[in-house]
Amino acid sequence: MAEDFAALGIQANLVEALNRSGIKEPTPVQSQTIPLLLQGRDVIAQAQTGTGKTLAFLLPILQQVDVSRPVVQALIIAPTRELAIQITAEAKKLAPLVDANVLATYGGQDVDTQIRRLEGGAHIVVATAGRLLDHLGRGTIRLGQVRMLVLDEADQMLHMGFLPDVEQVIEQTAADRCTMLFSATMPDQIRAVARRYMRSPVTVDVRGRQITLEEIEQVVVETTDRGKRDALRQKMDEYNPYLGLIFCRTKIRADLLLDDLHAHGYNADVLHGDLSQAKREQVMKRFRSAEIQYLVATDVAARGIDVEGVSHVFNYDIPHDAESYIHRIGRTGRAGQTGVAVTFVTPKDQEYLALIERGVQGAIARLNAGKGSAGAGRGPGGLRTVRRGPGAGAGPGARAGEGTEAPVRQQRPEGVSRREFAKANAARDAWHAANAPETAGRGPARGVGRAARPTAGVGRTGGRGTGPKRGR
Repeated sequence: MAEDFAALGIQANLVEALNRSGIKEPTPVQSQTIPLLLQGRDVIAQAQTGTGKTLAFLLPILQQVDVSRPVVQALIIAPTRELAIQITAEAKKLAPLVDANVLATYGGQDVDTQIRRLEGGAHIVVATAGRLLDHLGRGTIRLGQVRMLVLDEADQMLHMGFLPDVEQVIEQTAADRCTMLFSATMPDQIRAVARRYMRSPVTVDVRGRQITLEEIEQVVVETTDRGKRDALRQKMDEYNPYLGLIFCRTKIRADLLLDDLHAHGYNADVLHGDLSQAKREQVMKRFRSAEIQYLVATDVAARGIDVEGVSHVFNYDIPHDAESYIHRIGRTGRAGQTGVAVTFVTPKDQEYLALIERGVQGAIARLNAGKGSAGAGRGPGGLRTVRRGPGAGAGPGARAGEGTEAPVRQQRPEGVSRREFAKANAARDAWHAANAPETAGRGPARGVGRAARPTAGVGRTGGRGTGPKRGR
């Protein structure tokens, strides 16, 4: 494996920019795919999120684009807006070094603005399939000069029903293009697309399953449907993560869980497909800056999330296969850091747990809901944890704010600067100062980070909290 990017054939100014950003050694997927792509070979890469696959295709594209030709030469198709935004941000960091123009086009943006930018001569376009078809129908984008095509997170395009749209787009590109397909899993339908549209592709498998899991402490909490929310909150209190990602199966379940967390005073927000683009971007901005401690998300919405400092993943709803499980928990324990993955299992989930354990080739430690581990009551690094809503032992009739304590400071995770850590703690202190007196039985109104005060009249009815208004 090459020890640096120059040995892979990447030009000096790009290598220097990577080094300034602290990126000096290529990851396995980069080492194996970059030389192939520089040779113009088609590549199928099976790699999880967080393995460095974005740079694996961006660097060859940037190095080979001909900036003297003001036409679209490279097209990167992503399944979600979040992933398209993330790829564009990475591309724009390096594009000025080669004078390339990068344009993102996806749903939720103003179409007229996109059209004007396309007329400006974009060399590299990052897009979702639906918006691309819109532009093709309008005649505002031409793909006949595309020589480099990337299908990123192809398995999610399949799961979301976008493959027919993607195939329509592919047919508009040059026949002699170089095609790169990246996918965490490789279902038969994805292999069929590869056979139809790729020329003698080289297959690269760098999933690194065992390497990923060695850095993650995995725990199964056995509970019931009725007790699952209590079990989740108990583990949130026990671990008190710097940043926690909570997975739900559906958008409705994510919304209901968020309401419950708000009603108990947790600093959380939600990410799913029903949110406006502006709201989604706002949520992600605050989660990345750690103003939000917990993000409740669906699998599709969370695709492409790569946030420094995510120390814990909570599978509130168990995934139904091992690949999805590995993809979820792979958002922690990255770049040599350690992480924790907690999966809540009810009696009806046992068959899915068995599938996962076969996939990870080992049994996952069990805990019964209500019983902690040896480190119970202490967060990462031995930090004491506290409840953010009613204090320990506060019953359902407790008064607002009774038993509420200030948030505990976590130790600064590796990869998070002191300035970022201090800023996040200040934002959380402000949130708790504004909301702690109202958290017992009256969740703060739906919002991001420092939530608004509850609407008048939202409170207890018949001894049971009604939760926040939906704010839709």
